[in-house]
Amino acid sequence: MDAQLKRGLLDVCVLAAIKNEESYGYQILKDMKPYMEMSESTLYTILKRLESASLLTVRSAEHNGRLRKYYRITAAGRARLAEFKAEWREVTSIYQFVTKGDEHHE
Repeated sequence: MDAQLKRGLLDVCVLAAIKNEESYGYQILKDMKPYMEMSESTLYTILKRLESASLLTVRSAEHNGRLRKYYRITAAGRARLAEFKAEWREVTSIYQFVTKGDEHHE
């Protein structure tokens, strides 16, 4: 898979994981696990990138004596999710065109 495409997909997956309520790194990984595997280092790189792009905010709070970072989606993050859904409809349409007439759709 193209690296840029994969990067964009992972970004929206992380946004989707926090779209309904704020969450923290380990919980995000757990929520995504049924759908995809992601390393902690990859997740934290994505979270930093999304924060830099103002697609999410972060706050620190103490939990069991340790500081934990909680991530919350922003309005811009929600807009990016909506944009992705619209783009994906176009990608699906292109895929249908490309595979039209094939005996077995992959």
